Amino acid sequence: MNLRQGNALRRSVFCLTLASAVAPLCSIGASHILLAASFLGVLLARERLRFPPLKLPLALFFTGTVLSISLSGHVMAGWPQVRKFYIFFLALLLIATVVREVDGVRQLVLWWVAAATCSALWGLVQFGQRFLAAKRLGGNLYNQLLENRITGFMSLWMTFAGQLMIVLLMLGAFLMFSPQRKGRWLLAVCAVVMCLALALAMTRGPWVGAAAGLVYLLWQWNRKWLVALPVLAVLGLLASPAAVRERVVSIVRPHSYMDSNQHRIVTWRTGLEMVKAHPWFGIGPEQVSPQFDSYVPADVPRPLPWGWYGHLHNVYLQYAAERGIPVLLVFLWLIGRVLRDLWLAAAKQPPGRGSAKAVLCGCIAAIIAVLVAGFFEHNLGDSEMLQMFLTVIAVGYVAPEPARPPEPAAESPSVQV
Repeated sequence: MNLRQGNALRRSVFCLTLASAVAPLCSIGASHILLAASFLGVLLARERLRFPPLKLPLALFFTGTVLSISLSGHVMAGWPQVRKFYIFFLALLLIATVVREVDGVRQLVLWWVAAATCSALWGLVQFGQRFLAAKRLGGNLYNQLLENRITGFMSLWMTFAGQLMIVLLMLGAFLMFSPQRKGRWLLAVCAVVMCLALALAMTRGPWVGAAAGLVYLLWQWNRKWLVALPVLAVLGLLASPAAVRERVVSIVRPHSYMDSNQHRIVTWRTGLEMVKAHPWFGIGPEQVSPQFDSYVPADVPRPLPWGWYGHLHNVYLQYAAERGIPVLLVFLWLIGRVLRDLWLAAAKQPPGRGSAKAVLCGCIAAIIAVLVAGFFEHNLGDSEMLQMFLTVIAVGYVAPEPARPPEPAAESPSVQV
């Protein structure tokens, strides 16, 4: 739906849908309210409902989750995961129904860039405040900054860094592939601000994910830049604050306390024990944390290494341990179907620049980044990240379609794939 097309109600629905997609960068509660308002507007406008061709894997994923909850013995504890079906359904449905053309996707990305840049600027202010406070307190500057990482508008640094990762890759695709030149310098400034905030967030999973997504974009755009990428990475590392350099080095040479990689090894081994004990239906959603100690391997020394043990720090292992191996396979089928569809659609685009190609390449890069980061973090456990991830999938299916004119009012909504 184009803002300049349709009646006032349809224009309002378009604005509400975009607002619901952008709101996770500021407030997930506001996003949920906007999702409901947008869905109500779609029904009142009698729009023909559309959904990406993912109904079967999603239905199996939902069914497997409900079975896991039902058999876990902790039905009420698993209710938060049932509530997330609301995000799965509406995030995909509304984008596919309301956003009628690539221009609408571009507007969404620009609003993402604006919100993420504001969040990044606030994150830079936070870093300055926390750096000065740490200097005044004395002691180990690295440990203090790591304990008080920047979060932007979010409450958790992992969510903040993951959001920047997604928006940066979508923006990077538009800068590389979009034929539109207007305002490119401003978008480039926004990219620099977000890159700086992502670096100072000192969160390694999104760093690795962003690097993987960037490699894909450069491979599609100009492969010569892949040769320069390691050089640019080294120069950026040398120009970074000492704390950031220490954090990068900790990937292969961790500190003994603050960023010991051992705690992730403990969570992964514990998750494997959960999968071995409950391979078909898992131990139940929301049960990893309360039952964690019962599955820690006997040879793991106590006390456990410093770290967060509320989840398994691996989205694939988390799904298998919570819901069983079959649900994990369904999730992998779902993501594989999405990547195949978007890859084929991108391959059909004419060579050179193009808005549809920019969207498709950006979506593939963002999905790759989330999947790679998911090896080190349960990133889709955050509702904010989950909704942005689903929005990326939905706009990927919108991009290759020709512009659709506003549809006449129908007597009743119907679902179209």
